[in-house]
Amino acid sequence: MQRLPLRTRLRPGCEETYDAEHARIPADLEAAMREHGVHSWRIYRDGLDLFHVVEVDDYAALQEALRDHPADIAWQRRMNRLLDGDFDKGSGGLALVWEM
Repeated sequence: MQRLPLRTRLRPGCEETYDAEHARIPADLEAAMREHGVHSWRIYRDGLDLFHVVEVDDYAALQEALRDHPADIAWQRRMNRLLDGDFDKGSGGLALVWEM
């Protein structure tokens, strides 16, 4: 299993909308993510900065599986309007600098 940290950034003024949108994600999106190996996906927000921690069997395989999935396409459209730049599905995540 992979544990992958990701970072995204909100557009100013979108904080409350982003939080509200994530109060409940669509059931078909959650089902698709779980079907393709997501064990957990946590998002932490510090002002406009979003930090994701994804626990998944294979992140590259997940992204490939969701590329044309209608639930993910709809979700990305909803979320990308709130982000300062689109979510980078090809990101390998943040570089690990130190761990204890």
